[in-house]
Amino acid sequence: MPFLKMASVSLLFSLLVMACGQGESNTASGNRQGILHLGNGTDPQELDPHIVTGVPEHNILTALLEGLVLKDPSTLEPVPGVATHWEISADGKRYTFYLRHDARWSNGDPVTAGDFAWSWWRALQPSLGNQYAYMLFAIKNAEAYFRQELSDFSAVGINAIDDHTLEVEFANPTPYFLQLLDHYSYFPLHRATIEKFGPPDQRGSLWTRPGNFVGNGPFSLTGWQLFKRVVVEKNPHYWDAENVSLNAIHFYPTENITTEERMFRSGQLHRTATVPIDKLAVYRRDHPGLLHTHPYLGNYFYRINTQVPHLSDKRVRRALAMSIDREAIVRQVTKGDELPAYTFTPPDTLGYTAPAGFAYDPARARVLLAEAGYPGGEGFPVTELLFNTSEGHHKIAVAIQQMWYKELGIKVSLHNQDWKVFLNSVNGGNYGIARAGWIGDYVDPNTFLDMWITDGGNNRTGWSSARFDQLILKEAPRAETREERYRLMREAEALLLEDMPIIPIHIYTSKSLVHPALKGLEPNILNYTLYKNLSLDNLSLDKKPAAELPH
Repeated sequence: MPFLKMASVSLLFSLLVMACGQGESNTASGNRQGILHLGNGTDPQELDPHIVTGVPEHNILTALLEGLVLKDPSTLEPVPGVATHWEISADGKRYTFYLRHDARWSNGDPVTAGDFAWSWWRALQPSLGNQYAYMLFAIKNAEAYFRQELSDFSAVGINAIDDHTLEVEFANPTPYFLQLLDHYSYFPLHRATIEKFGPPDQRGSLWTRPGNFVGNGPFSLTGWQLFKRVVVEKNPHYWDAENVSLNAIHFYPTENITTEERMFRSGQLHRTATVPIDKLAVYRRDHPGLLHTHPYLGNYFYRINTQVPHLSDKRVRRALAMSIDREAIVRQVTKGDELPAYTFTPPDTLGYTAPAGFAYDPARARVLLAEAGYPGGEGFPVTELLFNTSEGHHKIAVAIQQMWYKELGIKVSLHNQDWKVFLNSVNGGNYGIARAGWIGDYVDPNTFLDMWITDGGNNRTGWSSARFDQLILKEAPRAETREERYRLMREAEALLLEDMPIIPIHIYTSKSLVHPALKGLEPNILNYTLYKNLSLDNLSLDKKPAAELPH
């Protein structure tokens, strides 16, 4: 249209953009509409709490489902969830929970004690393949039932006395039990919905899809576009709905953290899952108010497949661990105030600290490798190091690849896979060495140690130790004092680190970029968030031009 003046063309274009709804950022519109936009790392593997194992899935499930107990984000102490209160017997072996009468599923059905009992029964079905089944083993006879040594579920210490009273019995006192109850493995599920779409132990049925999912949390699942976003909207049937400020949350898969940071700068996200390493210094210097960092109860480590012939010798595994310069990695690669890890359990976890199980000692590592039959790396097969797609994981892998070649003379190939493919590879044992991360499910050393029991769902290394199992499953739970319990746990951790089916790399810190409009976040070592406590102010960063933010 050559007769239009240039200014008119620009004006017309601007109006068209605004008409199409593209002139306003996600954060600006989100602040007005009460819609929170979050970076979530990856697309979820699934939304069945008895199948998933990752943090991205956890982030979504805690919006959709609620357990008996929640945590206060500022203290991590237990607070009422579906249960209004609870009683603990004098010997610590019986917990009685009293459920609120106004708890409802998102379809309006009442939430009952029977829903919890049935859901925990489902979690213990061996055919379901729940990798977190061991989380319930503290309950009387739960492990025996899961291992099919006991066929009568009524013998398991889970009893729905009536619709609003649930009793749980233990063989031994379990002082951390309340801390477990806001983990998704203990969440209730809507039985009728699951059975509508197939047998209770069927994996991958359609009950987890939008329009089918029935939850009891503050939000309901309304959208799931693969590799694009998961959308949850406020659940009007939630018992505390009047105190839920947000109207919706959009979770975005953001495996490429450079792209995620750009999304934050362009107003597409209120909060990122992490921060690119090369941007940390820039934000610290120029925009410290946007950068949120704090200690995180987690260990970044490598799993070793002990069933692979040349990795089956613990001398090889220890040589690999002792030839990694962790100080250099946290100083030159991760740069986020991480701590070098020489134990698996982070130091001072509820007062528990294990002695270092090894040290950075390349000379000793070379001796061990030679003793195992690979002097100077001679004859050592090229070994694949597998990691899920991430710039950060790649940078760490490259650094360690170079260290192993320099110090041991061994060659390692690097291979990345998307999250779901990566999980399938590790779960199936199709790896030699694989990147891993473990974030505590609750504040107790047990959450870092019980995962390594024989055939534990999250073990996946092929490693087994009868003495380790005895310490973690039998002796530590029977300890009469915290001091004795921790002594037994330190003995177990020493066994783990001596055999080295895992290689600890560093203790995490949490790093994210947060829009100033987002209120209610409380920093804590679990990165625990109560979505119903969050709100959005209609202000801010949206009014700043992108040029003012770091590039």
